Amino acid sequence: MAQYALWGGLVAIVVVFVLAFLWARKHGRIAGVVVLFLGGAGSLIALAVNKGISNAVQRTRPCHALHHVVVILGCAHDYSFPSDHSVVAGALAAALVFLGRKVGLLGVLLALSVAFARVYAGVHYPGDVLGGLLLGGVIAVVLVVALRRVLTGVALRLTTTPLRPLLAAGTPTRT
Repeated sequence: MAQYALWGGLVAIVVVFVLAFLWARKHGRIAGVVVLFLGGAGSLIALAVNKGISNAVQRTRPCHALHHVVVILGCAHDYSFPSDHSVVAGALAAALVFLGRKVGLLGVLLALSVAFARVYAGVHYPGDVLGGLLLGGVIAVVLVVALRRVLTGVALRLTTTPLRPLLAAGTPTRT
């Protein structure tokens, strides 16, 4: 569980995310490629916003504040709220939800398991991971809703340029 809480959970959701991107690209699903691009960008933006919130709130981690808590992971010295891991997982899961029901459910389950593992490891409070999941998810959803249509049009135009292999391996479609 310690290794899953440290990096394993994030690696799992990133692998699903990359496989979904490769699938969308292979099948020429430009809108899917754009949604996943925006989800990845959303995770980076959410992580930056998270740092600002974390420094403003300055919540001490439970592994430093609660001496009776069993910690199965090294306790970081940064702040606890919101959870960086959960922010990234929430943004990636939100983008996967836009891609499809099954892959979206898998993304949500992986994000929830990352959040659970961080609490179980003793390095976050439940509110830290919930806040992280919501922050990442909301930022990714706002980006997708605001930019998907415009960027899909841009991406379709880019499929007629030498950048096409980055966007589509099959016949590009707007879906």
